[in-house]
Amino acid sequence: MREIDVNIIQKMVKEKCISSNLIIDEDIMKAFVDVKNREVSPVGNMVLDMLIKNAEIAKEEEIPLCQDTGMVVAFVEVGQEVHFINGSITDAINKGVVDGYREGYLRKSVVEDPLIRNNTKDNSPAVIYYNIVPGDKVKIELMFKGFGSENMSQIKMLKPSDGEEGIVDFVIKVVKDAGPNPCPPIIVGVGIGGTMDKAANLAKYSLMRPIGSRNKLEHIAKLEERLLEKINTLGIGPQGLGGTTTALDVHVEVYPTHIAGLPVAVNINCHSSRHSTIIL
Repeated sequence: MREIDVNIIQKMVKEKCISSNLIIDEDIMKAFVDVKNREVSPVGNMVLDMLIKNAEIAKEEEIPLCQDTGMVVAFVEVGQEVHFINGSITDAINKGVVDGYREGYLRKSVVEDPLIRNNTKDNSPAVIYYNIVPGDKVKIELMFKGFGSENMSQIKMLKPSDGEEGIVDFVIKVVKDAGPNPCPPIIVGVGIGGTMDKAANLAKYSLMRPIGSRNKLEHIAKLEERLLEKINTLGIGPQGLGGTTTALDVHVEVYPTHIAGLPVAVNINCHSSRHSTIIL
């Protein structure tokens, strides 16, 4: 049995809350440069230039990439041989969020009650998903999810007979409906299978993957490429001003499902796609 002090987790979560909101990931920056070289629209090209410059300024001046510094989502893998000491891992993650958003002067966007709308004033609590795995390590993957993109996400319970064409039609409709609202170029996460809630979880978790990565299943990898190509012919373009770069990538994850169902969820991420990983 390996002991892990939750105070270490709290400190690392705090640090990631700050750094991920100030410094764009290398795979995203590389994707900006790559798509800029291929963007045929002069306006789209100019917007991509601005996104690159924005990221450079945010890093140099240590200011947030975007005013919406997001709601924290944590995907946590806990080795079954781990024992936490000095408190609860859930409390540690939430305290790390509080510390990070206060010390980093990041916008507090979480309301305690979805109807009364009273702000928690510290951006807690995070949305946390746990998975118990073999071993003695802990992996915490953090996403800082702005709601300009989150609000554009959708889920649909397709019929099995709808098949791949039904999935493609639904995903394309979601992106069309979203238009400029999620601040394209976007990353599109798609979850297929399981139950309604599982599909949504898959879609969101797929957004943690690096740009350019492909599903290990060949037919799903081909589906990702097909969707990306179709999305980038919609003409929405960077920030919705037209062009061939509506999406930087499409990530699809799948899970076994019931013989009578075909759940499909689409979770969209904005161009900055802020996320980070902690491994202990």
